[in-house]
Amino acid sequence: MARARSHTEFEKMLHDYRLTTAEILYHIPDHPHILQTYLWQELDLAPKYPVLHRFLLFWERELDGKLHSVKVANVGIINPAELKHGSEFYIH
Repeated sequence: MARARSHTEFEKMLHDYRLTTAEILYHIPDHPHILQTYLWQELDLAPKYPVLHRFLLFWERELDGKLHSVKVANVGIINPAELKHGSEFYIH
């Protein structure tokens, strides 16, 4: 089963899904003046981030901690090979 999931994640990466990390700040329910951090990480499609939006909707609907802010960063895992000036190649 894990193998099928990896294949699906690989296919997502080929379709420009990126590893997305969100730093979510939220108010602690019993002490609303105190903020807590939650880190979320998943493959998602920038710039609309549909997976993150579904998670945040779940959070607002099901969890008690009111959201304060969300900071998002992403990086492509599969990138085209880069050729930089000064690279050396040896062909036999």
